[in-house]
Amino acid sequence: MSCVFSIAGHSGSGKTTLIEAMLPEFAAMGVRTSVIKQTHHDFEIEPSGKDSARLRAAGAFEVMVSSPFRYVIVRELRGEAAPGLQDQLARLDTCDLILVEGFHADPVPRLEVFRPSLGKPQRCHGDPNLVAIASDEPVDLGMPVWPLNEPATIALKICQHLGIAIRGIAES
Repeated sequence: MSCVFSIAGHSGSGKTTLIEAMLPEFAAMGVRTSVIKQTHHDFEIEPSGKDSARLRAAGAFEVMVSSPFRYVIVRELRGEAAPGLQDQLARLDTCDLILVEGFHADPVPRLEVFRPSLGKPQRCHGDPNLVAIASDEPVDLGMPVWPLNEPATIALKICQHLGIAIRGIAES
């Protein structure tokens, strides 16, 4: 069973940047990590006119594009509701950790990326699933504050919180 941990925060706070910086740290610890990123914008895997886009436009329910390097399955929702977090988690292979960006309403342990310089209030104030705040400035919000500019430290603290065994380095 994979452990799930959410990275939350306002748009522009650095959620994706933090996840990107932590992924090599998790890999160095021997922690196999997957990511689900929620977006409210439309996106294309391949530009229109390419084969898979043409097949989707022609009405395919799902299209899988496969190469010796990767594969992707694209499902056109065509008016169906977007799948919830649990449905998306069920589609992933088992790994040690699944980081999710977004899904603020789902009951999973979460870290909020909070930058006071953005002038926005705390996004997850009062969230019972909030474990800590990651900030680039000292803040007193009544909970642990992890150093935003130290992704290795945050990755280690996430593993410790979830009880994930670290295999690649000695735990400090």
